[in-house]
Order: sequence, then structure tokens, then C-alpha cells
Amino acid sequence: MRISCRKGSPRYLHRATCKRALVVVLGAVAGAASLAYAAPQQKTAASPDNAKAEVAPRGQRVANDVKYGDWQKLCFRPGGSPMLCRTTMTGKFETGQTAIRLDLIEREGVDGARLQLFVPVGMYLQAGVKLSVDKGSTYSVPYTWCLANACIAAELADPKLIKEMEAGQMLTLELVDTNILSLATSLPLSQFASVHNGAPSRTFEQDIDE
Repeated sequence: MRISCRKGSPRYLHRATCKRALVVVLGAVAGAASLAYAAPQQKTAASPDNAKAEVAPRGQRVANDVKYGDWQKLCFRPGGSPMLCRTTMTGKFETGQTAIRLDLIEREGVDGARLQLFVPVGMYLQAGVKLSVDKGSTYSVPYTWCLANACIAAELADPKLIKEMEAGQMLTLELVDTNILSLATSLPLSQFASVHNGAPSRTFEQDIDE
């Protein structure tokens, strides 16, 4: 998808209208991803101090009411800058409200990727989010900040985890709520490798002449 603010373009829009359209269409793609790259980098492995702060959950429940869509690869190129892509999946409650969103964010020309998760508020933040593929190794992702309607956990993605996701069948997320109850939900991975390594589902380009 290309939006042009350049005069003479067949898709030319008036400057003010164009800028408003770019904010609406491109903001959702680039905003969270840019914040994720700006967040402080932390090591994947939990430090001894973090280990002491861990609290054993008093019980466990499974989020069976979350329905997941398909994996998508959305890319954003702001005015000739390096392309930013996120391979993403969203899970929703039966009401249509977003329950979980997972993004694997990669920037053109930059080694490595960043993992970002949006989860509901009301979680025990010190526990972070734990991920595992097909009941294998566990990876921890710390919470970085909270919004009014969601909390975000973000971390540099371990290359081993990405390989496991590409080869695996199910990615399980384990959260702990403020009642110290463990909450588990699983994302299907059957499409992840082909989407992650394939062409973007959609590409958004920004082209503005000042």
C-alpha cells in the first residue's frame, strides 16, 4: 500500500489530508514497533536478583476463550528510511476485544529481532511473561511499561527461540495475575515460518515532499 504526497502522483492527496491519512494508516504499524526498539535492552536470562523476586503461582488456569487469527507480516518504510517489519498474531476474546498480541520486530540492516507482547492489565508485573515452544525451553520476557488498557513485555529475541518457533507447532505463553494465579494460552505456529520468511502481507510506504 503506497500513499503519496508528491504533486503529480496518481495517488496524490492534498498535503493536510495526506498527512492525516498517513498518521491513521501508518501509525499503528510503526508506533509500537519504534517504541519497542527504543526500549532498554535487557538480557534474556533472569539475573540472580530477579530470581529472588519470583513468586510461585498458587494455581493455574487456561485461557480457552481467546481465539487467534492468522500470522501476518506487516512492513513499514518511512520516507526512504530502512524498512521495519513485524511478524504478528493477535488473539481476541469472544467479545472482539484484543486479549494478546505478539510481534516479532525486525529492522532492515539491523542484526537481531525484538519480541513484543501486549497483554491485559491486571498482571503480576514482577513475574514477566514466560514462553515455551512445544513444552521445551522456557524464555522470560520482562514487562517494560503499561498503558491504560494493556501492558507491554519486550525483549531482544533469542535466535534459538525464533528457530524453535519456525520448527514448532505451538507457542505457549504463561502469565501470572495479581491473584498469583498462572494463566496459560497457546498460539499456533504452523504458519509462522512461511509468513516470517516470506514476502510482507502488506507494505506501507510514506512519501512526503516538504
